[in-house]
Amino acid sequence: MKTKNNRIVVLWTSGDPEVAEKVCLMYTEGAKKNGWFDEVVLVVWGPSAKLLSENQMLQDKIKTMQEQGVQVEACKRCTDMYGVTDQFKKMNIDTKGMGDQLSDYLKEGWHSLSF
Repeated sequence: MKTKNNRIVVLWTSGDPEVAEKVCLMYTEGAKKNGWFDEVVLVVWGPSAKLLSENQMLQDKIKTMQEQGVQVEACKRCTDMYGVTDQFKKMNIDTKGMGDQLSDYLKEGWHSLSF
């Protein structure tokens, strides 16, 4: 069903690899691949940043999702805390302050989902 607001931001905060693989990334990829939403943004925030930096399988999944058109962003304060900012930049993840950005998504009426 096409609607005016056909955009979703998925907030991934969990450091649990099973939640990442079997829920968060699976849904996010499906949302883009199956056309459930026109625009799909995945925000890596908190413990998920550490998990992603250490897990090659999840890194590969993120790369595939980017190739499918999922926009991936990360909280710079979080990546700095975990010492992975340079690694995220090499993965072509837009690393920036996310407080204002997430607030803007919500004010603009984006659908949101958190894991």
